[in-house]
Amino acid sequence: MAAASALKLRIEGMDCGSCAAKIETAMRRLPGVAEVEVSVAASSMSITVDEDRTTREAIRAKVDSLGFKAIDPAAGPAAVHDHTAAEASWWSTAKGRLVLTSGALLAGAWGVSWLEPQWAAWPYVVAAIVALVPVARRAVAGALNGTPFSIETLMAVAAIGAIAIGEAPEAATVVFLFAVGELLEGVAASRARAGVKALVDLIPRTARRIRGDEVETVAAQDLAVGDLVLVRPGDRIPSDGTVADGTSEVNEAPITGESRPVLKDPGSSVYAGSVNANGELRVTITKAAADNTIARIVHMVEEAQASKAPTARFIERFSRWYTPAAMAFALLVILVLPLLAGGDWQTWIYRGLAVLLIACPCALVISTPAAIASALAGGARRGLLIKGGAALETLGRVKAVAFDKTGTLTEGRPRVIDIVAVDGTADETLSKAAAVERGSSHPLGLAILEEAQSRELAIPNAFGGVAAPGKGVTARLMSGFVTVGSPRQAVEKGLLAPETAARVAELEDAGNTVVAVSEGARLIGLVALRDTLRPDAAAGLERLRTLGLRTVMLTGDNARAAAAIAGELGVEHRAELMPAAKLETIARHLKDGPIAMVGDGVNDAPALAAASVGVAMGGGTDVALETADAALLRDRVGGVAELVVLSRATLSNIWTNVALALGLKGAFLVATLAGATPLWMAILADTGATVLVTANALRLLRFDPSGTAR
Repeated sequence: MAAASALKLRIEGMDCGSCAAKIETAMRRLPGVAEVEVSVAASSMSITVDEDRTTREAIRAKVDSLGFKAIDPAAGPAAVHDHTAAEASWWSTAKGRLVLTSGALLAGAWGVSWLEPQWAAWPYVVAAIVALVPVARRAVAGALNGTPFSIETLMAVAAIGAIAIGEAPEAATVVFLFAVGELLEGVAASRARAGVKALVDLIPRTARRIRGDEVETVAAQDLAVGDLVLVRPGDRIPSDGTVADGTSEVNEAPITGESRPVLKDPGSSVYAGSVNANGELRVTITKAAADNTIARIVHMVEEAQASKAPTARFIERFSRWYTPAAMAFALLVILVLPLLAGGDWQTWIYRGLAVLLIACPCALVISTPAAIASALAGGARRGLLIKGGAALETLGRVKAVAFDKTGTLTEGRPRVIDIVAVDGTADETLSKAAAVERGSSHPLGLAILEEAQSRELAIPNAFGGVAAPGKGVTARLMSGFVTVGSPRQAVEKGLLAPETAARVAELEDAGNTVVAVSEGARLIGLVALRDTLRPDAAAGLERLRTLGLRTVMLTGDNARAAAAIAGELGVEHRAELMPAAKLETIARHLKDGPIAMVGDGVNDAPALAAASVGVAMGGGTDVALETADAALLRDRVGGVAELVVLSRATLSNIWTNVALALGLKGAFLVATLAGATPLWMAILADTGATVLVTANALRLLRFDPSGTAR
C-alpha cells in the first residue's frame, strides 16, 4: 500500500464555518482520506490521502463541485500560500455578479409590476429562478456529498415553496437578500484574513545583497543563509540575521509589539520586517525567507486558526442536529394547525417557510471561529502568539499563574558578585568552575564562564561533563573530578564546614545565588551570582492580581535568594524545587482550577507541558515558538496579563456572538408564528445575524492589550 501524501490546497469562495464543514464532510467520504482540516481563516485545506485511491485531480474536482474553487498545490507554493495577492473587487467575483444580476432582475420585475400589474408575477419568478439556480446546484451537490441539511437546502426549499404558493415577489426578494448576505460574509471573511496578510506584508519584496564591492538588488525570497545585505535607514530588514557592521536603532514593533526602538550593533540579532531607523547596517542572513520569524509566525497563526476550539466543536455538534430539528419543526408548523385546528393552509405554509429561513445555522456556526481567528491574528500583531483556540480559551479561565524565576521574572543574565576561596585562590575556584561550565547553556554557567574570560584566566580543559538536574555538573579535569553544584549538594556530601555554611547563608540572604565548587572530597570555593529583575516584573504580577489571579514563583534556587526576590515582587514562592517537584506543585494547583505556567521554554518544558496552558518567554526564538502553547515575543512579564485579557475578551465576544445569533432567531421565530414577519425579513434572522457576528468578531483585530478584561 502506498504511503499517504499530505497535501495543502487553497480554497476560494469559502466564507463561513458551514462552508468548511461541507468540504470536510465531502472529503472524508473519499476513499483513502485519512485526515482533513479546513481553515476558513486561511482559505486552505490540509488533507492526508492515499493518492493511489484518490488523486489530486479528484480532490480538486470534488471541491469544485461543491461550488468552491480549489487551487492545486502543483501550481506551486505561491498559489497555496499567496497572502500577498490583491483581493478581487467584490463586483468582479461570482457572488458579486450574482448580486448585481439578481438585483437588476428584481428591480426590473418591480418596474413591470408598477407599469403592468397583470404581468407582475412572471418577472418575479424569473428573477427568483435565476438567483436560485446556483443555490440549488450547491444544495444538490451538498446532499450528494453527505450534507443534506445545508443552508442552501433550506433556502432552495423556502424559495421554491414561496413560488408554489404564489409568493414569487417574496421568493425573489429572499434569494436576492441571501446573495447579498453571502457577499457581505465574503467581504467580512477577507477582512479577517487581512490580519495575517498584514504580517506577510511586513517583509520587503527586495533586498540589497553585497557581493564583493558591488551591491545588487535581489528578491528577498532568494536570499540564502550567509548572504550579506545592506539595510539603509528607513528600510525593512529582509530576513532574520545578525548585524555584521554598523550601529542603528531598529523599530521591532511590527514583530514584537515593543514600542521603543532597540539599539543594534555588531553581533545583535535582527528580525525580518523590522524597520531600520537612523544608521546604515550590514546584516548577515541567518534564516532563509521560508524560515524567518515572520514566516514562522504566519505558519503558526494559520495552524492555530485551523485548529478548532472546544466551544467551536460543541457548536458544530449542536448544529448537526439543530438544522434537521429546525426543518422538522417547520414541517410541524405547516401541518399541525391546518390539520388539527382547520387553519388556512397557505398562511401556515408561508409561516413554515419563514421558519426554514430563520433556522439557517450560519451565524451560529461562525460565532466562535470568527472570534478565535480575529483574536489570534490581532494578538500575533502585538507579539502575543497562541497555538490554537483551545489554549486561547483556557487562558481566560485560569485561576493561577506560576512563574519560573531565572530568565522569566529575571533577565536571565546573572553576573558574578563574589568569589569565596575555601581551599586555594579565588582565580583557581573561578577557572575550574568555568572549565566545568564551558559549553553550558544555563544562565549561571554562562555567567561564570564570562567572568573567567573577562579576568583573562587560563581555563583548563574538561572532559565527560555530566549534569544532574537541579543539583550540578561534574567534569574531569587534569587535577581530578570537579563539581559545580548547589550548596545543598555540598551539604549532602559533607563538604560544607559550619563557617562556610554561615558565609553561604549570608550571601543568600542578600538575594544571591551561590554555587559550590568542589574537587573530589574537598570544597575549593564558592561563587555568588545575582540576576536582575525584569523592569516590568512587579507591575506585570500586580496586574495579574488585579485580574483576580493567584501568582506563584517556582524555582530551583535556594530558599533565601528566592525569598529575597519574592519579597521584592510580593509573590508567593516555592524554592529549591527539582524538576519533579515543580510538576507535583503544578499538579496540586490544578486541583483548584486551571493554571498557566510561564517559563523560558527550555528547562521548564516538563512544567509547561503539565500546566493547563504553557507560556514561553521567548523573544522570538525557535524554542519560544515551538515549545509552549503560547509565546511572548516582547519578552515582558506584562504580556502574560495581556494574554489573559485577550482570552477573556475573546470569550466575551464568543458569547455575545452566540447571544446575537440565537437571540435574533428567537425574536424572528416568535414574530413569524404570530404572522408579523414576511419571508424577506425572515432571512435577516440569519444573514443579518451572520454579518453582525462577523463584524463583532473583527473588533478583536484591534485588541488593545492595555485595556481591562471584560
